[in-house]
Amino acid sequence: MEFSVNQIAMMLGGEVKGNGNEKIKMLAKIQDAKQGQIAFLSNPKYEQYIYTTQATAVIVKKDFIARKEINATLILVDDPYISFTRLLEEYHKLVSFQKTGIEQPSFIDNTASTGKDIYRGAFSYIGSNARIGDNVKIYPHTYVGDNVVIGNNTILHPGVKIYAGTKIGNNCVIHSGAVIGSDGFGFAPQEDGSYKTIPQLGNVTIEDNVAIGGNTVIDCATLFGDSTIIRQGVKLDNLIQVAHNVEIGKNTVIAAQSGISGSTKIGENCLMAGQVGIAGHITIANNTHLGAQSGVSKSIKEEGLRLMGYPAFEFGSYFKSYAVFKKLPDINHRLRELEDKMQTSRNGSGSTE
Repeated sequence: MEFSVNQIAMMLGGEVKGNGNEKIKMLAKIQDAKQGQIAFLSNPKYEQYIYTTQATAVIVKKDFIARKEINATLILVDDPYISFTRLLEEYHKLVSFQKTGIEQPSFIDNTASTGKDIYRGAFSYIGSNARIGDNVKIYPHTYVGDNVVIGNNTILHPGVKIYAGTKIGNNCVIHSGAVIGSDGFGFAPQEDGSYKTIPQLGNVTIEDNVAIGGNTVIDCATLFGDSTIIRQGVKLDNLIQVAHNVEIGKNTVIAAQSGISGSTKIGENCLMAGQVGIAGHITIANNTHLGAQSGVSKSIKEEGLRLMGYPAFEFGSYFKSYAVFKKLPDINHRLRELEDKMQTSRNGSGSTE
């Protein structure tokens, strides 16, 4: 794949300063870039590299003023970071969606339907009445169960398992090892101490523009007609557990090793760092930020809070408390010394007859 600097500038709405006919084949960091590659300069501390880079072109801010001679062609934009991110997205699309056709052996039920420009990798399986949209890429060893619906331009990477009845929207990416629609953790305790399995009959609904990381598991809802719902724009990292009947609001981002218990509702535009644990049957308000390893056991009703710790509480208070917590051994030692001195003082001031 090869594009001219002019073509890239047109896509980004930028202005070319230099030779717009030069060809670009790859994206790279400004300090490592070679001929035929394009980089960007956003952080001022990397400015030194723009004078030595071997990149063919560099994306810079419109008001950038060079202090030395620059060999690379410049593309002037409003925000270099956003522009380079857009370029990465477009490059990713070209790479990810170039595969088409059907590899053998693979299986598709005769009642299933697929759209245009589909790719089905070797050893993939598509069940009865599944409906697959246009330009969907299903990589090898992927399982798509009965009555699954998948929208256009969605990618299922190798080894993804999509259980029956799952609905997936457009422009989604699901990475290797993810399991969508498995049974929720439903077991009823019996008088003899054993547990009886509660059938899980609902499904999972994933809206448009969702990304799901490797080995993440999303359980189906318990009752028929109900759904575990991942709203549009949600980004889930690797190794996340989403339990039955959970709803995650749009554009919420959750980092690795976090877990959300059943029937909890997460609001929109929330941010959860790594290893966050959320109890079941609670609600988390919009724009909530939870620091790493936070634990939430009660509903968060006020929007925009930044919380940390277990149980999670406000960032500022957490760090003030932590500053005291670190000093507890020393405080305890000093307290014991003070007690000893007071005891000695009492003993020394006692009278004898």
